[in-house]
Amino acid sequence: MKTREEALKYGLSFKNVYEEKPFHDQNWQLVRVRGSKKAFLWIYERDGYINLNVKVDPQWRDFWRSAYDSVIAGYHQNKEHWNTLILDGSIPDKDIKRMISESYDLVTDSPTKRIYEAVKKIPKGHVATYSKVAEMAGNPRMARAVGNALHKNPDPEHIPCFRVVNAKGELAGEFAFGGAGEQAKLLEADGIEVEDGKVDLKKYGI
Repeated sequence: MKTREEALKYGLSFKNVYEEKPFHDQNWQLVRVRGSKKAFLWIYERDGYINLNVKVDPQWRDFWRSAYDSVIAGYHQNKEHWNTLILDGSIPDKDIKRMISESYDLVTDSPTKRIYEAVKKIPKGHVATYSKVAEMAGNPRMARAVGNALHKNPDPEHIPCFRVVNAKGELAGEFAFGGAGEQAKLLEADGIEVEDGKVDLKKYGI
């Protein structure tokens, strides 16, 4: 991703957003969330490159800045909560998209974000059902949304979705974690017994 058009197209792919050019300088384009009008993506050209400003969780801020020389403290914005991405070709598309997506989640406080945060709280050696995760995320009725969110898990290393099972303690489909038996292997490495594709919720559930 190097061009203004590519960045804008991806920014506008999110739900309930719109483009705005609020300044007299046409160089600046913002992508905002309808309703709150909060911007999660700023697009502008600086020093010959397209730059993007994205909101960032402080716990990830320095990780991204140290991972890529082209990710710097937010230009013209709060340096604690914003990063600037310089689109010079050195940042892989998948990470650019991930940072834009995280910015959107932070600005919208989306259910998906709350689901991921809930899953992170499942302790090692335990499991939670989809409905329990939904409850932890603030809405007991969105168990189906939990399944959808975990299917699109952007960060399996830090969001342990393998610790989520259905209401009977049954594991997910065989391809959910990269192949048959993978979830069972991950759970067993966590110290959880798996028998006939099931986990004893009375023993390991939270």
